Amino acid sequence: MSKLGFDFTFENIERLADIVNDKELSEIAIEDDNGVKVTIKGKKLPPPPMPPMGMPPMQGMMPPPAQAAQTAQAAPAAAASGNAAKAPIVGTFYAAPSPDSAPFVSVGDTVKKGDVIYIIESMKVMSEIQSDFDGVVKEILVNNGDSVEFDQPIMIIG
Repeated sequence: MSKLGFDFTFENIERLADIVNDKELSEIAIEDDNGVKVTIKGKKLPPPPMPPMGMPPMQGMMPPPAQAAQTAQAAPAAAASGNAAKAPIVGTFYAAPSPDSAPFVSVGDTVKKGDVIYIIESMKVMSEIQSDFDGVVKEILVNNGDSVEFDQPIMIIG
């Protein structure tokens, strides 16, 4: 802690308290040249409100109803023509390792079991997803940047 040469007058302490409140700080501590210390603690913010009882906790992670319906309709029709590569976790689908890179796979590409075919970002962690099948990518069921659910079909490999 550095020494500030601070005068502990009522006005100065009041100004510090105003700064703590205005900036919503939890606390500030100051020490003068004589070793006298003052700590001013701010108001504790209330915890965030709890969701109403009976509401699913992952509500924010669900795709919009229209997107869910589209995926649900596309998956059964496509699943009949090949193997569905499904999302192993909830997150965001990325077709390429970076925005300026080519996608891992495109429709018509041949893949082998173990090849990286897409990325899912979940909680700021990028997970490379490998193919469980050998075959040709027949269809990609989601768009780059879409939110995906656990076990949601992502692409069809046949």
